[in-house]
Amino acid sequence: MKTWTGKRYWLVGASEGLGLALAQALSRAGAEVILSARSADRLQAAVQTLPGKSMALPCDVADSASVRAAAEAAGPLDGVVFLAGVYWPTRAQDWNADTADQVEAMCDINFTGCARVIGAVLPAMVARGAGHVVITGSLSGFRGLPGSVGYSASKAGVMSLAECLYADLRGSGVQVQVANPGFIRTRLTDKNDFSMPFLMEPEGAAREMFDHMNTDSFKRSFPMVFSWFFRLSQFLPDWAYYAIFAPRK
Repeated sequence: MKTWTGKRYWLVGASEGLGLALAQALSRAGAEVILSARSADRLQAAVQTLPGKSMALPCDVADSASVRAAAEAAGPLDGVVFLAGVYWPTRAQDWNADTADQVEAMCDINFTGCARVIGAVLPAMVARGAGHVVITGSLSGFRGLPGSVGYSASKAGVMSLAECLYADLRGSGVQVQVANPGFIRTRLTDKNDFSMPFLMEPEGAAREMFDHMNTDSFKRSFPMVFSWFFRLSQFLPDWAYYAIFAPRK
């Protein structure tokens, strides 16, 4: 178990849902928590739920200047957790002028937004030889899924980014971790009109992430049984995978 007392963690995308539940867990453990999201009002309400020292820091991860300003305002950090994301279920057949902005937003916020945040804080950690980077992927990022244009691709990019960081920073003193959750009950998954197996509450998903952050391991995918389905799919040949996950109509 790590010592969290006095540590300063910046959680980006933490005004509600999984991000807020994780912030509460870190705060209870003694960490100072800086919460960021676009909505200043929701951030202020979120900070009021935290038992320990905390700060609300509005930030738009789609805006490089906003990210740089927030990183400077956050000050010296022991860790950063990227949780920001947007989602709209989108099929390739529905990718048109009306949905293009949504697809671009998923790529820009979920993936490029992550790169912006990590790029703003990583140099200081590398120079210091200490730090903790936690990135939120998704089970949907392991292989392409039907109806997931934009989201699955952006999460695959985030997971690959985490792997590249881990490969470069092993032994540097900067720990890199990635957490790949399945379905979590949030306003994003409320958009789904299909059954969501092993649907988790934000508090349960936050416990998984916090437990992972207390280890030295790189990757955790959860819920465990559900994750096996996606991880094993990587070993299926294309003809078998798409016959199961995306049968022809």
